[in-house]
Amino acid sequence: MDLDRSFVIREGDLRILNPFDADKLATLGRAIRLRPDDTLLDLCSGKGELLCTWARAHGVRGTGVDISTVFTAAARRRAVELAVADRVRFVHDDAAGYLHPVPVDVAACLGASWIGGGVTGTIDILARALRPGGMLLVGEPYWLREPPDQETVVDCHATVRDDFHDLPGLVHRIQAHGWDVVEMVLADRDSWDRYAAAHWLTLRRWLDAHPDDDLAGRFRQELTEDPLRHVRHRREYLGWGVFALLRR
Repeated sequence: MDLDRSFVIREGDLRILNPFDADKLATLGRAIRLRPDDTLLDLCSGKGELLCTWARAHGVRGTGVDISTVFTAAARRRAVELAVADRVRFVHDDAAGYLHPVPVDVAACLGASWIGGGVTGTIDILARALRPGGMLLVGEPYWLREPPDQETVVDCHATVRDDFHDLPGLVHRIQAHGWDVVEMVLADRDSWDRYAAAHWLTLRRWLDAHPDDDLAGRFRQELTEDPLRHVRHRREYLGWGVFALLRR
């Protein structure tokens, strides 16, 4: 049980594995009014930046769960680096089936709603770990503009247009599932650019160092095609944000 090697390589030295920068992550922590010793569960926690920085800034405690052994190890190193290893722990496990032993104040899944087959299924997974009155955080893409054709849809990481909603449609979908949207922090073009372009530099440096690797041909094609996908379609049509939810 582990994450595909290509994904681990592509994420390179990134600490935040979605189109958020450090300022937006910090804004989110302040916006939801975290309190010292609040307990958090972060599913698909990646390299642990959310839990580690919030533990340092707000004094929270928490558990991160990720299927990648590489990311889990990086998260543990980050906890030591920020001197919060006594407040957070990271578990190598499949987030979709993980059962937390005690209810938490905040349960999060930022940018990995595939674990629940979509946003509402992921909300249901997170809700299993939540105390009464606790808060959910869900990171999810949405259409900034109606995609004009199938090429745009595919370039935005979707299979069909209905894989994503527009922003009003996404909020309505969450509300119809029984939750109030009480806060949100949205990615912008700059944070999208920083996330996307970091992959290109990582891929180029990896290709220079590993020209004969089995993945070289695939990554060479990706490095040629992905910048065009991003500037033609993704930054114009695809939004992403984190939504804070309370059960109605």
